[in-house]
Amino acid sequence: MTETPLIGSALLDTALAEAAVSPLAGARIGVVTFPGSLDDRDAARAVRIAGGTAVELWHADTGPDALRGVDAVIIPGGFSYGDYLRAGAISRFAPLMQEIARAADSDKAASLLPVLGICNGFQILTESHLLPGSMLKNDHLKFICRDQTLRVENNTTWWTSEYAAGQEITVPLKNQDGQYIADEKTLDALEAEGRVVFRYVGMNPNGSRRDIAGISNAAGNVVGLMPHPEHAVEAGYGPESAGGRSTGTDGLGFFTSVLNKLVGGTK
Repeated sequence: MTETPLIGSALLDTALAEAAVSPLAGARIGVVTFPGSLDDRDAARAVRIAGGTAVELWHADTGPDALRGVDAVIIPGGFSYGDYLRAGAISRFAPLMQEIARAADSDKAASLLPVLGICNGFQILTESHLLPGSMLKNDHLKFICRDQTLRVENNTTWWTSEYAAGQEITVPLKNQDGQYIADEKTLDALEAEGRVVFRYVGMNPNGSRRDIAGISNAAGNVVGLMPHPEHAVEAGYGPESAGGRSTGTDGLGFFTSVLNKLVGGTK
């Protein structure tokens, strides 16, 4: 597929060329496309900027070759199947999701596939029971789009090892069904086991229980979050904060984290 140039892409030609020959280029990161995916190309672009090789994956593919030999998978944001029934409820039955679940579930695979679900991808992961809990409409019943500060609560997952524990990052947030809920027993378990990966700082934009913005599975290979790190990987184009704390690239660590772990041979 021909890549359509994005605003500012000419400024990144040199960086992308350098990334293509970096040691990280040997890591293949699959990006799934569903009907209604909006941010699949943004996620693929983030992988390339981080130095990895992005691989297109199609929701309807099945069988042993469906994952095309990728080392990790990103389930991107958007409105898969128009969010009919519930956000992510139809996508969980996609043939490719069955392959992803088998590869990522510790009960079904000896070598766990790292999986990142962003926004709609997070919703799909909860619907697929790869992550606990569920997503409801925002408590104010409105779509919200803003730059959001997050605190990194767990930097030991596949997708967060490049951050410091307690570090605050700023990335865009855009959702309508972003309210994370779970029963108190599940919430207590997530807290006790260190599986709350990100928490909202400054404000809770959607009413999520305990200000939770992202969680992981027990093994730490599957992470889901509502904000969009793939929109904060280019200096000058991502969110910037007063005093220069954030330079617009706070989301890049998600992608360099998994790439460095893969190339480091810790999978």
